[in-house]
Amino acid sequence: MKFILIVRATPESESGAMPDPELAAQMGQFNEEMAKAGVLLAGEGLHPSSKGARVRFSGGKRTVVDGPFSETKELIAGFWILECRSKEEALEWAKRSPQPFRGDCEIELRQGFAPEDFAYLGDDLVKREIELRAELEARGKRS
Repeated sequence: MKFILIVRATPESESGAMPDPELAAQMGQFNEEMAKAGVLLAGEGLHPSSKGARVRFSGGKRTVVDGPFSETKELIAGFWILECRSKEEALEWAKRSPQPFRGDCEIELRQGFAPEDFAYLGDDLVKREIELRAELEARGKRS
């Protein structure tokens, strides 16, 4: 099962300040542990929302809204994508993470959908989704 660990933004992360060297080293070590355990599929820190944009959909129109965005608690500062046997295993990894920022902060855990979750839409769609995911995985292994 795939899970995403979402590192919620804080005023510190939204300021654009880079992590101090000690935290960067701890995060690097944590990433290596997950990679060696075979659970880490991807992980990135994200630039602050001031460098981002949103596309808003309304009534068939698309409007681009440039950052920064005011609600820090709704923003993402980084993420990890893990392949784990269970939600409990993914939670254990989240609890082992170094604290991402000084002060109060949080990591949110969400499970990703698998192709089989869409079986109600028909076998052809599920088969194509499985093929697409295999193509993407093979492409990732080549780079």
